[in-house]
Amino acid sequence: MLGGDVVGVWEIGLSDGVYRIEFAHGTTTGKRVITVNGQEVLRKDWMFKLVGKENFTVGGLNTKATIYIEAISGFTYEYSLEVGGKSLEKFINNRAKITKTWVVTVDGEDCRVVLEKDTMDVWCKGQKMDTMGEFVDDGTETHFLVGEHECFIKAVTTGKKRDGIVHYLIVDGKSIPAFK
Repeated sequence: MLGGDVVGVWEIGLSDGVYRIEFAHGTTTGKRVITVNGQEVLRKDWMFKLVGKENFTVGGLNTKATIYIEAISGFTYEYSLEVGGKSLEKFINNRAKITKTWVVTVDGEDCRVVLEKDTMDVWCKGQKMDTMGEFVDDGTETHFLVGEHECFIKAVTTGKKRDGIVHYLIVDGKSIPAFK
């Protein structure tokens, strides 16, 4: 439980899920508490140094993250999050380039499907899926199962260098729009 000292809240999307990071900083005691999806991952009580950084990991792949605490003036502080060695903004922009995400309802449950374009790994509900790739006439298809449902991600070239390759998720023969 963080109490009334919460000074920063961030959400980041990784391949294995979306994570909510909360940071509490007691500016009189120096207390620092970090929670990820409500689970406490770091607690330091009675710290005399009020500025600095705190390192921790996020997600099943233990992605490295750091919260920076900087004094601006007097007892005013600025907090920033770095993920995977990049500022949050650069991390999010990079993830947008190297991943494609869909949210699809399967058997009444929302499933978040993530394609890592650089490795062609597919993640669903936080798990890396067993896949089978095949070349087809107009591109490639990466097949996998979600429960009893046949799914595949189709990669097709647009023929335009600027647009590159377009990825489509097909579940039980129906195209699913990408998550924005």
